[in-house]
Amino acid sequence: MKYIELTIHTTTEASEIISDIMWNYTDYGVTICDRADIIALQTAKESTFWDYMDDDLTADKPSDVLVKCYVAEDIAGEVVASILRDISDAKDRSEGFLSFGTLEDTKRLVDGDDWIDVWKKHFRPIHLGAIVVVPEWIDYTPAENEHVVLLDSNMAFGTGEHETTSMCVELMQEYITPSSVCIDVGCGSGILGISAIKLGAEKAYLTDIDPIAVESSLHNAKLNNVDGKTVVAHSNLLENTDVQGDIMMANITGEVLKMLAPSIPKNLKKDGVLILSGIIESRLEMVKQAYEAVGMQVAFEKRKGEWFALVLKHA
Repeated sequence: MKYIELTIHTTTEASEIISDIMWNYTDYGVTICDRADIIALQTAKESTFWDYMDDDLTADKPSDVLVKCYVAEDIAGEVVASILRDISDAKDRSEGFLSFGTLEDTKRLVDGDDWIDVWKKHFRPIHLGAIVVVPEWIDYTPAENEHVVLLDSNMAFGTGEHETTSMCVELMQEYITPSSVCIDVGCGSGILGISAIKLGAEKAYLTDIDPIAVESSLHNAKLNNVDGKTVVAHSNLLENTDVQGDIMMANITGEVLKMLAPSIPKNLKKDGVLILSGIIESRLEMVKQAYEAVGMQVAFEKRKGEWFALVLKHA
């Protein structure tokens, strides 16, 4: 299905008003792109969810806020005209006490399935030791001792291409046995937990705070015929401390790994292995210190590009 993407250039102060107007006319989504939101999250240390951002974002310079919505192509002419009229009326009512910025508008035609087509074009089988991550639409014959992990075409989470994911998959292969119970914190597409079962683990527990990630993991587990050996939970961590993992994996970011340090070890067996990934160099010591403070010690360190992964054990 084709849509018209309408973009309005405005200010932080007026962005919510424009967003509300757009929601009156579309069921296909409204987005606000405002660097002020990113700066606010980054400076709120207790709620930071990424490791770094471009220094230009904090530069003292004006920046447009972009508010976008999507309207079905066949009714776009009438709907866009109504949106622009309502925005103009709101600006007139707010004259003198609220700046709306330039209100420049741009329109472009987009295909709702364009991103899937691009993803399909560039994603090919990825070899990670004995694991081969394969798009579900590709017919792939595994070589001897290869284990195929299928991913559906509409998954927006880890595919194995990124260094952080590939390091986790590669490292777990050093420790998995037929009796292993594996736990994946922040499971995304489910690639780590599914890979663990494919490599011979007995059970895999997958958790994520994102409901879409949970849905993706459930779908991919079923696609790979491992749903009988996986448990997927919509939670930050496992609430049941009776579940003890031989191998725990968390591929997130340094800041979040630090935040989770007091909680993660409770679900790891005393002789278990913890694999952490998603860490950039400037956060490496911070993560190490956080886990050393809760009785974990680094047994191995791996690097790919600018990213680091750690293998830790109970001290």
